[in-house]
Amino acid sequence: MRKEDKSADISQEEYLKDFPGEKGPNALKSALKIRKFEIDLYWKRSAYFWAFIAATFAGYGALMASSSTSPAITDLSVDLSCLGIVFSFGWFCANKGSKYWQENWENHVDLLEDSVNGPLYKTVLTRPKKADGKFDYVNRLVTGPAPFSVSRVNQLISLFVTVLWVLLLKKALPPFSRRARINWEYTIVIGLTAVTCAAFLAFGRTYKGSHRPVARRRKSRIDPEIPESIPSDRRAI
Repeated sequence: MRKEDKSADISQEEYLKDFPGEKGPNALKSALKIRKFEIDLYWKRSAYFWAFIAATFAGYGALMASSSTSPAITDLSVDLSCLGIVFSFGWFCANKGSKYWQENWENHVDLLEDSVNGPLYKTVLTRPKKADGKFDYVNRLVTGPAPFSVSRVNQLISLFVTVLWVLLLKKALPPFSRRARINWEYTIVIGLTAVTCAAFLAFGRTYKGSHRPVARRRKSRIDPEIPESIPSDRRAI
């Protein structure tokens, strides 16, 4: 691997040198546009995971409410619990990934905006810290704004749902007994669930190695000669 292919830390001065002249305002517009695009994708991904998790919850609840004592009910409950764990933990990881790229473009805006719009994005305007009486204090506490991060709250919710599914899996499993035979179906499904969640952490990260794509180009040309075997009435087709 060549030395120039490796990523390296740069200073703020080196960063700003990459956007001289008109490149700065154009880069700021692109950063704001891509940031908005990342936020839109964030909520679309959340809706995607919520749809699967809600459907899994509904299936699990229907099985638990069933009066049947069939072993198939237990098997399906375990399977749905494992499915819920995978979707919930995948949602948690996707939330962290979305937050990572959102902050990336927010940092670009922070660094590029000074020479174009001034420190507009970095300047936060809030209410005065001192409340105007007891009623205003209670009103602020109940209905007033607060510096909560919506994406972080979403991450905590996804983590809570993941833990909840683990507890539901424990509830769905039959009582443990040393004399009982090992249920290999449960062992394989739970093991696969754990491996999948571990794979999210190990292999689901953005690749930061060398980016040197291999390019290939096809050659195409029109053959000027039409084979004699083709009928004359079909040669123009």
